[in-house]
Amino acid sequence: MQKTSILILIITSLVCSRGFFFFINDPEGPNLLIVTVLALILFFVSWATYTLSSFSTSTKKLSLALLAQIVLAAGLFVVLR
Repeated sequence: MQKTSILILIITSLVCSRGFFFFINDPEGPNLLIVTVLALILFFVSWATYTLSSFSTSTKKLSLALLAQIVLAAGLFVVLR
């Protein structure tokens, strides 16, 4: 796995996690620990998707992993809403 792919997955997991808690409208605001834990969960799911993907090119693998992060964050938002 390339270092740039890992960095992209980390950044997008943090953005998705922060966006998830932004849309919940918690009056106290999101806790940094909770945002980080959700980001770790999103990262590990996307990392597993990236490594277990059978695509031959890294751009397709990365796209699938990013899609997995977005779908998981949106699914959690719908379920917990």
